[in-house]
Amino acid sequence: MLVREDVPAETHQLNERAHRLIPAGCLSYSKGDDQFPQNAPQFIDRAEGCYAYDVTGRRFLDWGMGLRTVMLGHAYPPVLAAVQAQLSKGSNFTRPSVLEGDLAERFAALIPCAEMVKFAKNGSDVTSAAIRLARAFTGRDYVACCGDGSFFSHDDWFIGTTACNAGVPRRVQELTLRFPYNDLPALERLVQEHPGQIAAVILEAMTTVPPAAGYLAGVRALTRREGAVLIFDEMITGFRWDLRGAQTYFHVTPDVATFGKALANGFALSAIAGRRDIMEAGGLHHTRERVYLLSSTHGSETHALAAALTTLREIEEQEVVSHIWAVGAALQHGFNHAVHEAGLDGFVAMEGFPCSPLIVCRDRKRNASPPFRTLFLQEMAARGVLIPYLAPSLAHTESEVAATLEASGEALQVYRQALEDGWERHLNGPAVQPVFRRFNHAQ
Repeated sequence: MLVREDVPAETHQLNERAHRLIPAGCLSYSKGDDQFPQNAPQFIDRAEGCYAYDVTGRRFLDWGMGLRTVMLGHAYPPVLAAVQAQLSKGSNFTRPSVLEGDLAERFAALIPCAEMVKFAKNGSDVTSAAIRLARAFTGRDYVACCGDGSFFSHDDWFIGTTACNAGVPRRVQELTLRFPYNDLPALERLVQEHPGQIAAVILEAMTTVPPAAGYLAGVRALTRREGAVLIFDEMITGFRWDLRGAQTYFHVTPDVATFGKALANGFALSAIAGRRDIMEAGGLHHTRERVYLLSSTHGSETHALAAALTTLREIEEQEVVSHIWAVGAALQHGFNHAVHEAGLDGFVAMEGFPCSPLIVCRDRKRNASPPFRTLFLQEMAARGVLIPYLAPSLAHTESEVAATLEASGEALQVYRQALEDGWERHLNGPAVQPVFRRFNHAQ
């Protein structure tokens, strides 16, 4: 357990209780103590718009937005009103609610690949369902997944490919093959090494770097030629790159796609959507072998479905996508200008697409550096900005961009000093660690 000595005793007690009763002290590893600097808020009490308040009352400008789930703003009134209206009618029934069909119809009208759709509660549910569906549809066992930093599922088929694979049988690990992003020849070699054996190719349309010219179209052509199911994980890209998904933005339609994160503006809901002939294998109106595609008791909670319907409407009517691209672009331009002014070109940068930028921190040798990243996060938190990653929302405006750039300018001066005399003299606590590591501490 990480001890944070700059917070009140009562917060220490909350942290100690959390670690005593909850493995890792939280419900998502991405929210763990090892992912944040020592002075970051340990517990969030409430949030509104793009601001979060910890249990001591400190206010933070929030760019993480609930692991990118909140695209309209925390406690967004129209979404809350829709949720409250449904809760007064009951939240879960013995038979389907009409809202399931309403949202499915809306989804099918938006997403190019969505001839059929089914809902669940989290991303791992639907990505694992997509893999099972592809294996059943093709009669093959192997899965090829992009290995460049994407998180696809907490289930064995994916976790077995990571450094944190304890508990996953080796035989299961061997069924998932990894390939690098933007390297079509590498994927072609995998296919050649496993002819007629790959059930699915799963990847995010993009993560931190844009697809090279022709890359996604090449993956599409390859999977079609080889009879493999192409799956796009749109947990992050869905609705953020384009209301109709990254598949619309990049003009490449997969066979199946999975969605979550911003779908219901923070309420728990995910979706798997795809071609009818593939998806129907999990239905009742066919004579093929039955596929247990997905069955989720809480996937049909009416308040989450209502939240999603309202969220999709608001994204369209409020032109949220263009807004977050503009906010991200202004922040990215201003930040990189501040980096240049501080003489830190090559050491710090805000990269990626404006709708989902990321901050890269490097050491004196210009290698990616967790300690320097932690130092930057520490200095931003000290100035009231929570920025583990960047998820622009409708709630972020020019004012928040300006405040962030002002804090960044000051944080970069500390960064520059640390390059000269060592980060050890400036970092107040341990450095952040990768989630996927074999041991908690170096062996």
